[in-house]
Amino acid sequence: MLYSILLVFQVFFSIGLIALVLMQHGKGADAGAAFGSGASATVFGARGSANLLTRATALTATAFIVNSLILTYLAAHRPEAPSAADLIQAPEAVEQEAPARTAPEQGPSDVPEDVPG
Repeated sequence: MLYSILLVFQVFFSIGLIALVLMQHGKGADAGAAFGSGASATVFGARGSANLLTRATALTATAFIVNSLILTYLAAHRPEAPSAADLIQAPEAVEQEAPARTAPEQGPSDVPEDVPG
């Protein structure tokens, strides 16, 4: 259950990280802004968006890495179910685990006459 929840978070962290990286502009975009491009006139200002996006990217990347490590630990320490080969090699363990079934008491009138034996 915990593994499934963390796996869903991992998908969200990865999508968020991809979106944050794609929203940031590269170093070549600063050269365009220097020549009068309108890219520098944003809602956050010239450097405000870079700080916000950089911090959000760092936090998302940290959460992604920590979640990856937790998922790796849980996957490595997952209890294993017995395989079919284990059950074939040790049939006495299977017999001990199965509850004993008792046959119902049958009287002489319950046995049909035409059945041999």
